[in-house]
Amino acid sequence: MKILVLSFYYPPDLSAGSFRAVALVEALIELSSSDLKIDVITTLPNRYGSFSAQAQAQENDGQLHIRRIQLPEHHGGMVDQAKAFFSYAREVSTLTKGQKYDLVYATSSRLMTATLGAWISRRLNIPLYLDVRDIFVDTIKDVLSGKGAFLFKPIFSVLERWTINRALHVNLVSQGFEPYFKNRYPKKSLSFFTNGIDEEFLRQKIKDNPDRLDACRSISVLYAGNIGEGQGLHAIIPALAQQLGERVKFKLIGDGGRQPQLKLALAGAGVNNVELVTPMSRKALLDEYLAADVLFLHLNDYDAFEKVLPSKIFEYAAMGTPIWAGVSGYAAQFLRKEVSNVAVFSPCDVEQAITVFERLDLRAAPRDAFVQRFSRKRIMRMMAADVLACAGERAMS
Repeated sequence: MKILVLSFYYPPDLSAGSFRAVALVEALIELSSSDLKIDVITTLPNRYGSFSAQAQAQENDGQLHIRRIQLPEHHGGMVDQAKAFFSYAREVSTLTKGQKYDLVYATSSRLMTATLGAWISRRLNIPLYLDVRDIFVDTIKDVLSGKGAFLFKPIFSVLERWTINRALHVNLVSQGFEPYFKNRYPKKSLSFFTNGIDEEFLRQKIKDNPDRLDACRSISVLYAGNIGEGQGLHAIIPALAQQLGERVKFKLIGDGGRQPQLKLALAGAGVNNVELVTPMSRKALLDEYLAADVLFLHLNDYDAFEKVLPSKIFEYAAMGTPIWAGVSGYAAQFLRKEVSNVAVFSPCDVEQAITVFERLDLRAAPRDAFVQRFSRKRIMRMMAADVLACAGERAMS
């Protein structure tokens, strides 16, 4: 049996898609016999210009063959991202020409990797297993200008319908996506294998601090992740920093397309209690998580984000640290139901954010039940079994 895995990001690159893809590949190998062969076609590390990691263009251990494609330099804008993707797609097309696979698996947040998987599936006449991490057609109206959304949404809607209809099976990482897919693709086979907690976090000695913070020192609030339009940090952090003053010290670890706007907004607010730090390895990030008093999460105030479930929730919750989250819709429901010691506020609502912050219990405590339920390894083993079942149908036909 031979499976093709398409993931635009793969370790050592830093992204939710990267961590998810490698966890699935490891689970596939663990569950299968040595007869299984996996081809991963991805890119050389490119998520952040401010974070570089060395990676081989090819790795081959006999059962697993990883090929990383060199992309043109880009800075995260829509045009640059499109150029980068088409470079990736062109190379994938070349590398897979004439190859024989039993299934193609594609994990995608911005639709096009999924569409590429559908095209490869059609060309090679093999089944497609899609892992959908975002609904691009639903978010395009928020990330593009009104004119841009008007022009491009119909095109991406057609691409989405062709892509989803081509898939043998579709996995959705958020239960919040279900109404959208049930309405548009009522006959499509769906599953809901979410993101989860990686082994690095499970092995970490999680803090258990029953004592309240020293009232004489500032509260350290940490955000780690992308700094883009979707996170909307430029719309919330400057005002929070200004109103809370020296009582709180913010540390923002990451990079992204809205970092310049964030810097301008911080300068305009005249604050000095916000530190910006470039992306770092997960090992170093773990130390930052453990040192923080509060972990901060925020999504911009867009309708499309009411359906998503950010992967960052799982990392944060594993730490046992209080969580301060500006999210709505399904993510807010999930946090309130599944995670203890969390303060949820409406996105971009500064006054509500401060109100719920005051209610946080600033003592840390492990969340053992959550960690056990949402182990990435456990979730990916179930998903890998599902992928292998789909591939097995093809291999036996």
